[in-house]
Amino acid sequence: MDYVNAKPWEVRKLIREGKITVPTSGMCAGYAQANLAILPKELAYDFLLFTQRNPKPCPILEVSDVGSRELKYIAKNCDIATDFPKYRVYEKGELKGEYTSVEDFWRDDLVSFLIGCSFSFESELIEAGIEMRHNTMGCNVPMYITNIETVPAGIFHGPMTVSMRPIPYDQIVRAVTVSGTMPQVHGTPVHIGDPAAIGIKDINKPDFGDPVEIKDGEVPVFWACGVTPQSVLMNVKPEFVITHSPGHMLITDVKNVDLKG
Repeated sequence: MDYVNAKPWEVRKLIREGKITVPTSGMCAGYAQANLAILPKELAYDFLLFTQRNPKPCPILEVSDVGSRELKYIAKNCDIATDFPKYRVYEKGELKGEYTSVEDFWRDDLVSFLIGCSFSFESELIEAGIEMRHNTMGCNVPMYITNIETVPAGIFHGPMTVSMRPIPYDQIVRAVTVSGTMPQVHGTPVHIGDPAAIGIKDINKPDFGDPVEIKDGEVPVFWACGVTPQSVLMNVKPEFVITHSPGHMLITDVKNVDLKG
């Protein structure tokens, strides 16, 4: 199946049936994708406040009702517990495992946060003639935990995670301008150039995702990443949290063009 030109509901159905378990970058061109954080209600206010104080890495697209596995706005006929290709379950900050469904972990006190994803602006970059190297290589985008501190809220605090794409020198201004039109999916980069300046010791060893080739004449460009909640949650170590597995997103019914502004 041509996932690039598929409709979101078609791909969500295949994901729900366990037929797609791979990263979703490049799927359903033109439609926004979303990160996930699911927390008990008792932590939801602190986390909502954290996202509002850190809109660059945590731009909220929707928050679910307590205990509900449905979404009202960004995806129709969607089941939050089954429609991501892969999930992670954390207990006290430790990764319990990765799963293609979290139905067995569901509780009536859970609140889901759907957070904007940089995969959404990738199709805009591609339209502008900018290669997405991880797509070319058939792998996941590289993501790194940095020394850039988020603004604390309640129990939540910790470093920002970024995603990286190598961009040729002569296309950097275009990449910044194009991504800057989409603040609801991270907007402009947070850093361009030397990885060490933001605490990345080895560009070839990402904390999440896969390393990609950086060619002569290219510069690593770093965008705030919706995986930031995972590094924050590992830092805070709450009793129970569910997230998506990095790169394995929900494909929404929202068009990227509707997130511009």
